[in-house]
Amino acid sequence: MKIHEYQAKDVFDQYGIPIVKGSVFRNPDEVFDYATRESGPVIVKAQVHVGGRGKAGGVKFAETPQKAREAAGQILNMTIKGLAVSSVLVYRAVEIRSEAYLGITIDRAAKKIVLIGTSEGGVEIEQLAREDPDAIHKLFIDPSRPPSEDVFRDMASKIYPEQDLAKEAARILSSLYRLFVERDCSLAEINPLVLDETGHLIAVDAKINFDDNALFRHPENAGLRDLEQENKRELRARECGLSFVALEGSIGCIVNGAGLAMATMDMIKRAGGEPANFLDVGGSSRPDKVLNALEIILANPDVRAIVINIFGGITRCDDIAAGIIEATKRMKIPVPICVRLTGTNREKAMEMLQGTDLVTASTMTDVIHKAVEIAGS
Repeated sequence: MKIHEYQAKDVFDQYGIPIVKGSVFRNPDEVFDYATRESGPVIVKAQVHVGGRGKAGGVKFAETPQKAREAAGQILNMTIKGLAVSSVLVYRAVEIRSEAYLGITIDRAAKKIVLIGTSEGGVEIEQLAREDPDAIHKLFIDPSRPPSEDVFRDMASKIYPEQDLAKEAARILSSLYRLFVERDCSLAEINPLVLDETGHLIAVDAKINFDDNALFRHPENAGLRDLEQENKRELRARECGLSFVALEGSIGCIVNGAGLAMATMDMIKRAGGEPANFLDVGGSSRPDKVLNALEIILANPDVRAIVINIFGGITRCDDIAAGIIEATKRMKIPVPICVRLTGTNREKAMEMLQGTDLVTASTMTDVIHKAVEIAGS
């Protein structure tokens, strides 16, 4: 679960991480009034749940209140990566003497929490990792054992050779780690962590992602959710009990089981296609799940074919077939559906699908190649 920068800064403030305080506005005239009170240059930032705001023109420096109003008017009319900007964060411009990056996330391969730091903040960390991996420092922490303060001092000293700054950075990193663990985060980062005109470190930007699976024990996290910024199809899928992630391809996927779903997407890419989504209907045999899944997938106009790949165990193939047939009765399906069913009640399912317009296949490889061929034609 993503939250806005201004919300992340509020959480930082609660944990004693120094931030540049500002205010959020939805009206350019309010931005003008705020900038007038600041009596100096301000930064106007789009508040959306995507990265790359600066490159898209969603971050602007304004020297005067009038320019701040103009910048807000431009940004509030923007759409960045498909998301409309409905609010801007405005705060005083900071004199930047240096920029660094601090981040904490989970390394699932190592099964550990990883601290990431570099003295080259303000850039895309992924690009830096590719171009200059030695510039990035990592320290791994066993989540079952509380780290000593030496861990944070070690990381801080790699970024700041100056002793005073290293101590400040260690305190900030320690607070960031406490936030990460206590609030069940999947990501917490500061980019950039700035050395300002006073000679102290301050978080100019803030980013936090919370683990959705832990929201039941964090009502304070759930209250920060902005549904307007979330993918509408993913929200609908959650309501229907489906595990769904929107992607950018042209082949819709309906699969049971996360492992089989990932394998299906991998094989689509290997065959030269691009999956349009991850969708796991789970172990339920309810036909309405298939109907809901098809409706969600077909809400994407880029979908040109659909793969239904079911291994029937708890999920019965005849119930999946019933769901597909019910869907064809209730809605117009404008793209071909390629089906592979195997396992429990497969023979009955295939009998049910006889005489339909569905493209059937007996193997996973066959159904995927048929879908890729259709989508590319």
